[in-house]
Amino acid sequence: MIKTLAKSVREYKKPSILTAVFVSLEVVLECLIPFVIARLVNQLKAGCALGTIVQYGIVLIAMAGVSLSMGALAGSYCATASCGFAKNLRHDLFGQVQNFSFENIDKFSTSSLVTRLTTDVANVQMAYMMIIRMAIRAPLMLIFAFTMAFLMGGKMAYIFVVVVPLLGGGLYWMIKKAMPLFRKVFVKYDNLNNSIQENIKGMRVVKSFVREDYEKKKFDAAASNICADFTQAERIMSLNGPLMQSCMFTVMLFVLYFGSYLIISSMGVKADVGQLSSMLTYSFQILTSLMMVAMVLVMLVMAEESAERIAEVLMEQSSIREPERPVREVADGSIDFSHVYFKYSKSAKRNVLEDINLHIASGETIGIIGGTGTSKSSLIQLISRLYDVSEGSVQVGGHDVREYDLTTLRNQVAVVLQKNVLFSGTILENMRWGNAQASLLEIQEACRLAQADEFIERFPDGYDTHIEQGGSNVSGGQKQRLCIARALLKKPKILILDDSTSAVDTRTDALIRKGLREYLPETTKLIIAQRTASVEDADRILVMDGGRVNAIGTHAQLIRENAIYREVYESQNKAGREDEEE
Repeated sequence: MIKTLAKSVREYKKPSILTAVFVSLEVVLECLIPFVIARLVNQLKAGCALGTIVQYGIVLIAMAGVSLSMGALAGSYCATASCGFAKNLRHDLFGQVQNFSFENIDKFSTSSLVTRLTTDVANVQMAYMMIIRMAIRAPLMLIFAFTMAFLMGGKMAYIFVVVVPLLGGGLYWMIKKAMPLFRKVFVKYDNLNNSIQENIKGMRVVKSFVREDYEKKKFDAAASNICADFTQAERIMSLNGPLMQSCMFTVMLFVLYFGSYLIISSMGVKADVGQLSSMLTYSFQILTSLMMVAMVLVMLVMAEESAERIAEVLMEQSSIREPERPVREVADGSIDFSHVYFKYSKSAKRNVLEDINLHIASGETIGIIGGTGTSKSSLIQLISRLYDVSEGSVQVGGHDVREYDLTTLRNQVAVVLQKNVLFSGTILENMRWGNAQASLLEIQEACRLAQADEFIERFPDGYDTHIEQGGSNVSGGQKQRLCIARALLKKPKILILDDSTSAVDTRTDALIRKGLREYLPETTKLIIAQRTASVEDADRILVMDGGRVNAIGTHAQLIRENAIYREVYESQNKAGREDEEE
């Protein structure tokens, strides 16, 4: 885990190292200052001249100034290193997610990935800042102050031999009790984020069914659950303060009493005022260092679970692997399914697709129809290798899709998904997802073929109209037509429309299909639809049932020979005939 996260430090290694160097110098100077002060006190006691006092004063001011400068430099480099590390970590996480296959994305929920990119990274950033500064400063201060305390205080320093193990045992108990609670909290954070995301995305449904109060109660329950766990964990960790204060005051009382007794009883022979003052300072430094160690440990306890969750994403290997010698050109739009079996996960008990054998010639238009849950979408996702087959093979242009460079393959397979997405930005910016170099004329032509130009021209800003996130300011039919236009700009060898005209009327649907035939005559077109009218003029129609190919043929052949297709056709056209009779 540490090696995985350390890779994200990269260009911030230098400020990280410099932070440790300047912190070390700061600690050395801070530990030497009490020693110099003790010498000054002894000189004052012996009745030194003013010149001696001035010399000691100049030395102390110089040491304090250098120590302050070292601390400021350490703080500056620490901020640069920790913020840069967090930036790289988010970059690496986001890049890793972009490389995931659908199978990998299914493994991590969206809400969990959001939590890892935000809350978890913030926790790790704070821990890293503690590590390169506090975790260097506290142990060094402890070692130096401990050493100087024994040199200056003699037997008085043995109090630390008693206090330090006591404090360490208390901290160990607190961490042991709090760690399981912090682990539980992060899982609940994922659930809370999932609830927020689900509610915001489904806000229209929530308001339509007047379920605002129910959603508020559900959110309050999740938030209260997290609050309860955090409160319990913080209550345990809050014992750190009283424990530290008790140890600190105990040590100070002992040093004051025992030191004063030695000075008075030995008339300054066994101990003097300078030693006592330095011992008090070193006592404070030792206990402050222990408090810092405690803070670092608490932060590391909280960050450990976050670090593991981040490392889990960074170490996840995409189930879609690039071949060693990829094919970088798609010859044509032919598609071949050979004894294809598919299931979404290896642990799934049954296949989604079973024994699919199918040949589609380049340039053919294939309609795909079937009831809900017949795996129509699963079938087409294998073509652009969004998933890999469990058994068998899918070939495009005469090569197995697993032999292609992924970018090459997906650039030649345009998919308009059932739930396609428009991104925030202008219509022009969204269109250029299909072709970054597309001119305005090319975009206008694609929108005309997709029957999107009519409503775009009605917008006051035309093609510069801003699309809200997710396309919330356009209707479902308008969104579908814009997504089809975006796919057309790719001029792919294979075009897949996954029920992407469901929100438009039959006339517009027919015009879109006519435009596709004219604009992309040599492109293989796969049209998944619920309406038989959307696939009637296809070269062949594929009827799916239970994850298998039930039948394939023309509209006329299937009407005569296939009961499933005939039933769908008659049920959709019955209403139309009844209206005509009336």
